[in-house]
Amino acid sequence: MKVFNLALVITAFTALATASFAEGDPEKGKKTFRKCKSCHAVDDGKNKVGPHLFGIYGREAGAVEGFKYSKALKEAGIVWNSETLNGYLENPKKYLKGTKMSFAGLKKQSQRDDVIAYLKQQK
Repeated sequence: MKVFNLALVITAFTALATASFAEGDPEKGKKTFRKCKSCHAVDDGKNKVGPHLFGIYGREAGAVEGFKYSKALKEAGIVWNSETLNGYLENPKKYLKGTKMSFAGLKKQSQRDDVIAYLKQQK
């Protein structure tokens, strides 16, 4: 019976880990990204209220030349990947205390997965 319980727990953890960073749909992400477009562009070098997000995936946070970041973001030592983008997009102010980003976040995991898939393509 203990072996069965252990197998069940391992299966549950594996399912949760896989579900939390599932591959999103970039086309759906492009549509969801409309919520971000008033402050962010995906064109290289085109900053708005927020920095451009061209090439964000794999880039260190606070690295866009000419953009004035919050001290918290500049000193965070974050590299943008699926895990960090997921946390930040869910609730920026909770994920990184002191950020200037006023966006409340994307509460649905599927929307975050889709936006991350879209951002991965912006390079």
